[in-house]
Amino acid sequence: MYFLGTRLIITVLTLFLVSVLTFAAFTLIPGDPVSLMLGIEATDEQITAVRKELGLDRSLVVQYGRWLGRFLSGNLGNSVRFRGASIAGMIRERVPVTLTLASLSLLLICLMAIPIALLSAYKEGSFLDRMVNTLSTVTIALPGFFLGVLFIWVFGLLLKCFIPGAYVSYQEDFIGFLRYLLFPALAIAIPNAAVVIKFLRGSLLQQLRSDYVRTAYSKGASRTWVLYRHVLKNAFIPALTVLGMIIGEIFSGSIVIEQVFTIPGIGRLLIASIMSRDYPMIQTLVVYIACMVILANTLVDIGIQMLDPRIRMK
Repeated sequence: MYFLGTRLIITVLTLFLVSVLTFAAFTLIPGDPVSLMLGIEATDEQITAVRKELGLDRSLVVQYGRWLGRFLSGNLGNSVRFRGASIAGMIRERVPVTLTLASLSLLLICLMAIPIALLSAYKEGSFLDRMVNTLSTVTIALPGFFLGVLFIWVFGLLLKCFIPGAYVSYQEDFIGFLRYLLFPALAIAIPNAAVVIKFLRGSLLQQLRSDYVRTAYSKGASRTWVLYRHVLKNAFIPALTVLGMIIGEIFSGSIVIEQVFTIPGIGRLLIASIMSRDYPMIQTLVVYIACMVILANTLVDIGIQMLDPRIRMK
């Protein structure tokens, strides 16, 4: 309980620091959001009136307090670019898309990385092991957007597995929605799965050389039994740490991939807001993405603590 309470306190403090830094960063950016909102034909009196209405004429501390209060209450204000549309409503429409893409990418990473790392460690020194190492090294260097463009060309235009740009809403056809997200999720998952494969393989090989493994062999246990029954759990604990860091890569990668595959998620909305200098929307989206990454890493840390009794004892 001590670890859980400490970790939750650290998470809350980290989220608070992120909100402060995000708010401070956007106050330093050149440009006036009110002038952008009203247009070039707005008079000084109109600009002054809107600034007073939005509370931009007050001190930064007061502005931050009001912004944080609205953020926590869900009253996020209106977008500048989308003609006064509710920021909270637009985010609610797109959060399920981005979370589904991230969850599908994480699932594909685990489905690819764990079996391949196990097979590579089991066949240590073989041709298969060397091939896995080579392909993993090459795949790590491939950026996600390049794989996305490659998938659109090969599977979309040549093989006709899906129609590029023909996004299917989850509200209309959930199966079609998942089918369309498969290739974007693969573009995110493949480079990250290569990282997990290399790290998990090394952790497995390190565990296979431990004393308890030699003891298990001396009792007549087979390599397969030892690998699945004893080694995998111990080797997967440090691999979870890498998986937690990869969660941030998944969300950052989805920002670009959503643009490549024209997926109406949080990432595409963020890029559109940046292009139009929609500061209220950008500010909110940055904090939301940071919150999702931080909370996911917190869950990973708690999972590691539950799996490893040595951490619980500490």
